[in-house]
Amino acid sequence: MRRKDGRSFRLLAVARSSNRGSKAGGILRRLLASVLLSATLAGAVWFGWLYTQIKGVAVRDEARPAAAIAVFGAAEYGGHPSPVLHARLDHAVELYREKMAPVVITLGGGAAGDGGRTEGAVGRDYLLANGIPYSQIIAETRSIDTEEQVMDLAAIARQRHFDRIVVVSDGTHLFRIQKECEAAGLQVYTSPRMTVGHVDAWDLSQRYLHEMLSYTLLKLHLDVGWLHGRVGL
Repeated sequence: MRRKDGRSFRLLAVARSSNRGSKAGGILRRLLASVLLSATLAGAVWFGWLYTQIKGVAVRDEARPAAAIAVFGAAEYGGHPSPVLHARLDHAVELYREKMAPVVITLGGGAAGDGGRTEGAVGRDYLLANGIPYSQIIAETRSIDTEEQVMDLAAIARQRHFDRIVVVSDGTHLFRIQKECEAAGLQVYTSPRMTVGHVDAWDLSQRYLHEMLSYTLLKLHLDVGWLHGRVGL
């Protein structure tokens, strides 16, 4: 009887231990599910808010008299502006002719395979060809992404005592530019360039996704270099 009772006791202990393990596992699973649900809801709220902010800036032209116009860089091909950069530069020329500012700043460096050509220099040459005097153009030719362009723009603004700047880029790009410029101590007015050709829903959604991810990573102080150039920004 003692042997049978001992075996029964051990089986009962194992069963109780198993029940406790099952309960602990259930609590852990419910906790993880709750955390994942909260994170999903927080992410949905964040990206929903971010989308409305980007869209709000993208469709609004704040151009007004300022000290300078800054054109954010985009690709150049063989010394000629890409369609995107072409449209940004055309918009800057229009603003200059409307006397929004007496100086135009072109931003953007070059890649290893560009043969020494830079976005800033190509932009400068385009502005010269469109009647803007050399003395009224500042070409920044070292930056490789939006963050560096903002830093170099801030350095130029401090050196030249530019208090207000009209910034020109794609509409979806301007919210991030505005926030980075504000963080750098710049007062800027956003002015989106005209749309080139037909932009379908897929392309537009990619642009919004690119900007939402870029800004989120920026806020988290994470590297956004891997996103550079995915949609020409």
